[in-house]
Amino acid sequence: MMCLESDGAGTGGSSQDCIPGAGDGGVETLSGRMNPITTVLDMKSPEMESPSSKASLPEKPLNMRRARVAAAGILSVGNVLNYLDRYTVAGVLLDIQQHFGVKDSGAGLLQTVFICSFMVAAPIFGYLGDRFNRKVILSCGIFFWSAITFSSSFISKQYFWLLVLSRGLVGIGEASYSTIAPTIIGDLFTKNTRTLMLSVFYFAIPLGSGLGYITGSSVKQVAGDWRWALRVSPVLGMITGTLILIFVPVAKRGHAEQLKARSSWFRDMKALIRNRSYVFSSLATSTVSFATGALGMWIPLYLNRAQVVQKAVEPCNSGPCSTKDSLIFGVITCITGFLGVITGAGATKWCRLKTQRADPLVCAVGMLGSAIFICLVFVAAKSSIEAAYICIFAGETLLFSNWAITADMLMYVVIPTRRATAVALQSFTSHLLGDAGSPYLIGFISDLIQENTNKSPLWEFLSLGYALMLCPFVVVLGGMFFLATALYFLEDRAKAEQQSVPRIEDNSSWA
Repeated sequence: MMCLESDGAGTGGSSQDCIPGAGDGGVETLSGRMNPITTVLDMKSPEMESPSSKASLPEKPLNMRRARVAAAGILSVGNVLNYLDRYTVAGVLLDIQQHFGVKDSGAGLLQTVFICSFMVAAPIFGYLGDRFNRKVILSCGIFFWSAITFSSSFISKQYFWLLVLSRGLVGIGEASYSTIAPTIIGDLFTKNTRTLMLSVFYFAIPLGSGLGYITGSSVKQVAGDWRWALRVSPVLGMITGTLILIFVPVAKRGHAEQLKARSSWFRDMKALIRNRSYVFSSLATSTVSFATGALGMWIPLYLNRAQVVQKAVEPCNSGPCSTKDSLIFGVITCITGFLGVITGAGATKWCRLKTQRADPLVCAVGMLGSAIFICLVFVAAKSSIEAAYICIFAGETLLFSNWAITADMLMYVVIPTRRATAVALQSFTSHLLGDAGSPYLIGFISDLIQENTNKSPLWEFLSLGYALMLCPFVVVLGGMFFLATALYFLEDRAKAEQQSVPRIEDNSSWA
């Protein structure tokens, strides 16, 4: 087995990234083959080696590092496109409501059906991702949702149910990516380098979400038709799926760490359920999903209604409607996503010097701080849209700070041969308890309040605001779950490390 020094070694000493390959340890891609650095056992004697072969040795580890970083970059781009496609619909939600003639609950159903299909498909792809070629599954998933999204842009207004169905199918395609891609990055890097690469990967979530709003609103303005907004991400998705097939290496599961053999699926599930750090962090992730799903779907429309009440804009009774708030919210989401991921990773790295429980504690502080600013959004929106945007900026920054940290915690407390299953189960749980129902629930509560009040722009604004006030309370609950995670984090991490043993077997098998 060929190994090279990891550039992500932490304070605990140097670690090794072991690069598996077919036969002699190389990394295979569809575009070619890259061989790892030669070890002492494989080197010829000095008198038998030519000067040119000695000179070429330092270039090999550099090429391997570049290949791994490039692979992580392509996977991150794919994650951006997943969330861009997901939130393009939210960027033109008001136009969709006007076009199909649906109420708040009907509009919320689009996201709810998407997430329900996503969470049902996630465990299936987790099982497949632990046992079959992962990059083929990723590419097929991207090709599938790209084709469905493009086709959905041609649905006529008599068939809203078909649009709902198409969003459900898109959720199946995107589930394959979100479940498997982080595990590939986890197998390519270790420790601080893995934290950095996962930070980049999960920064794609707010970046893609923000770009979804921006793409939806901007393309609709240029084309004069909201349907064109659904035709951008499919083209980019096809390109990215092809790049993954060509350039992402088929890394062996757990090659960056030394692992025992893979166990059965039932044994994996039993171990995960008994892993208290994993269970509490999954519950905390569910609260994050609840809040981001609800706020991401409804905040632009809420702010538009606030401006109608303040008589800053006219109510939209027929399309095309203003997309200014979607555009501003998208820009804020992109910026706060970047700041949140950087702040979270930086704070965790600094706090690790003070306490080994830094990861869950930083997440808890971020959640509790975010809840305060989310509450202030609804207070400020009644009189000042600018103040509401400032509160959104602060709240989102703190809320987004825990995404990469949560993923890194999973890598610490779960052994690599269970990671795809662990990510899939966590995804299923977080969506089931989180954003699978929150967009529809907020819309349903809003409609329920409106039915018992006078129909007016004021009550349309207030009813949606009262419904959204559920979010900060859920976020506080998430902070409590992260504090519970901190109680068991060290114990569960130690158990995962104890299951790692040096491997001496042949590396000819591939993930």
